[in-house]
Amino acid sequence: MFDLGMTELLVIGIVALIVVGPKDLPMLFRSVGRFVGKAKGMAREFSRAMDQAADESGMKEVSQSLKAATNPTQFGMDKVKEATDSFTKWEPDAEGTLSDERADAARKIHDATAKKAQERQEAAAAEAAADAEAAKPADAAPDTKAQG
Repeated sequence: MFDLGMTELLVIGIVALIVVGPKDLPMLFRSVGRFVGKAKGMAREFSRAMDQAADESGMKEVSQSLKAATNPTQFGMDKVKEATDSFTKWEPDAEGTLSDERADAARKIHDATAKKAQERQEAAAAEAAADAEAAKPADAAPDTKAQG
């Protein structure tokens, strides 16, 4: 809301010191602090009341559903998932338009791609397991130093 830096606060303090005087300055700051605290409390109470009214009217659920529907990241990931699902369920013979050689080649490519994806997933899982194992604290080794 207000952007006050150290220099602005210093200038305000010096002007207040000159105008109000050093004797009355602590009382002025105390009353300004109370006023700011009351204003913040009123703003908090107003925000809570508005949030509560929005919750009661169902606007929160509508807002969340609109945000989810307009989220390009989520929308993009849904489309990627649909595309990969259609790829994994694809059968070259189902179309019937490919020659036997091309169907065999397509099947080999599809199988190789699926195998490579499986290997990548297994490697990622093994790496995650190794990272988890490395992150575990080592068992407390017995103290081998001579005590005395």
